[in-house]
Amino acid sequence: MTVDPQGPVLVEGPVEIVLDDGTVARSDRFVVAVCTCRRSRTYPWCDTSHRPRERASSPPEDRNPR
Repeated sequence: MTVDPQGPVLVEGPVEIVLDDGTVARSDRFVVAVCTCRRSRTYPWCDTSHRPRERASSPPEDRNPR
């Protein structure tokens, strides 16, 4: 298991997680990213929602058109 303070917990799979309501989430992947911020739309799996989003800026205007 690898813990990233700014992101998910990486766990070698296969993985079974028992959720608060008692349901079990399973993954057979080699490595699983488990969400720790609860922002993920695919909770308990991480979808990188913890990453800060930057707006795409428009290209700078050419002030010396040719």
